[in-house]
Amino acid sequence: MSVLNIVLIEPQIPQNTGNIARTCAATGARLHLVGPLGFEITDAKLKRAGLDYWRLLDITTYESTPEFFSRNPRGEFYYFTTKARRTYTDIAYPDDAYLVFGREDAGLPEELLRANPDRCVRLPMIAGARSLNLSNTVAVAAYETLRQWGFPALQNHGKLTKYDWDAVPL
Repeated sequence: MSVLNIVLIEPQIPQNTGNIARTCAATGARLHLVGPLGFEITDAKLKRAGLDYWRLLDITTYESTPEFFSRNPRGEFYYFTTKARRTYTDIAYPDDAYLVFGREDAGLPEELLRANPDRCVRLPMIAGARSLNLSNTVAVAAYETLRQWGFPALQNHGKLTKYDWDAVPL
């Protein structure tokens, strides 16, 4: 089964990471937190943003970027950055893809981007906009990848609480 990996390198804002954790929990994506972090995992703001989804989360932490790459040597990495020349929809994401995101205030290191130009992607924005919120960017990227994969293992229909959908004409 395909597994989506969301990688946050040095995240600084606990609320963003909490929101991303909730997205990962709801989609079955694995969350990789690469330090140093700008907060403690026990931070109340982080836990509040993730609500009661922590029990559904597959999370791994790393002390540093070199440790992350050494523990995941076979990954297919895609680097999300405002500096990329390609858009995120230009990519056909493979099974077990790693979507990598940088710090909210600085993004990913340019050395990493320069070494992987064909794996750098961006979300289009109007001129003059610096960037989208990190948690929004992760959600867009995750759902595009999952859409390409046909939303494996995700529930693709909802249920009304007071009515039966089958009784409602389309």
